Amino acid sequence: MEESVEIAPATAPQMSIVRALWKELRVHQWSKNALVVMPVLLAPGVPQVSLVVRALIAALCVSLCASAGYVLNDLLDLEADRAHPTKKNRPFASGSLPVKLGPPIFFTLLLAAFALAFFELPSKFSLMLAIYFVGTVSYSLYFKRRLLLDVLVLAGLYTHRILAGGIATQVPISAWLLAFSMFLFLSLAFAKRYVELAGLKTDGKIMNRDYYRADAQMVASLGGASGYLAALVFSLYVENVAHLDLYREPRLLWLAVPILLYWISRIWIVTGRGQMPDDPVKFALRDRVSLICMVLIGAAAALARFTPDWLSALWGS
Repeated sequence: MEESVEIAPATAPQMSIVRALWKELRVHQWSKNALVVMPVLLAPGVPQVSLVVRALIAALCVSLCASAGYVLNDLLDLEADRAHPTKKNRPFASGSLPVKLGPPIFFTLLLAAFALAFFELPSKFSLMLAIYFVGTVSYSLYFKRRLLLDVLVLAGLYTHRILAGGIATQVPISAWLLAFSMFLFLSLAFAKRYVELAGLKTDGKIMNRDYYRADAQMVASLGGASGYLAALVFSLYVENVAHLDLYREPRLLWLAVPILLYWISRIWIVTGRGQMPDDPVKFALRDRVSLICMVLIGAAAALARFTPDWLSALWGS
């Protein structure tokens, strides 16, 4: 009996720190870095296995770098997080992970990310990784407290992932994809701010943000407009590729347009109803309807690129 009493206290804190570390790294957020793989999947023809592997390595580098950014952000926002209704449960803010471990964790993650990039990927990708890290740090230190600049930087960081994936795999990125991504992620960034504004209990402003409750209507308008601009860019892209050889039947891409419009509209209706969590990108990656929309859009793109003969003949008639 005495031995069991002595072992339990020694084991429990260790497991607690492991769980806290896992939570701090936000591994569940790594799914966002699937954007790094997108250029390979969108490239003409069937994706090469070697390029897919390289894209996955690049995504891991970005994920490690992102986790380093999360650690740094939580260390910088320690007091604000402790006063926040939900962020107070973060490992450093709650005390489940000692603050003194923050710097070693941060530098280890950063070193691992750049070492992997240096040895496995083109040198230009290391530069893109450095730009991404500087962008995340700049956001944490300055831009997230600046009106409109915060959402623009957030959208830029998501779009940067796609550009970095293209450089890692040496797949050219079109201006159409960059424009579409920028407007789409700008819309989701505005949705994130709207959720925070809707959660305010007073007429003041969001802590560490330059948004007041009175800005909610304008934020929703700008967010919805950005989403529809993304759909417009996609529509113009469909018309543009009609004269190129990237797709066998590019007109089939029009099937994706109403699905995209439905998804964007639904995102903002859900946000306006107060049913959107504090991270719209995470919501989109877990929401069943959003996933179905993504699959249908992907199916339309695949059908346009690899149109079977019978459908091509039927479409041509």
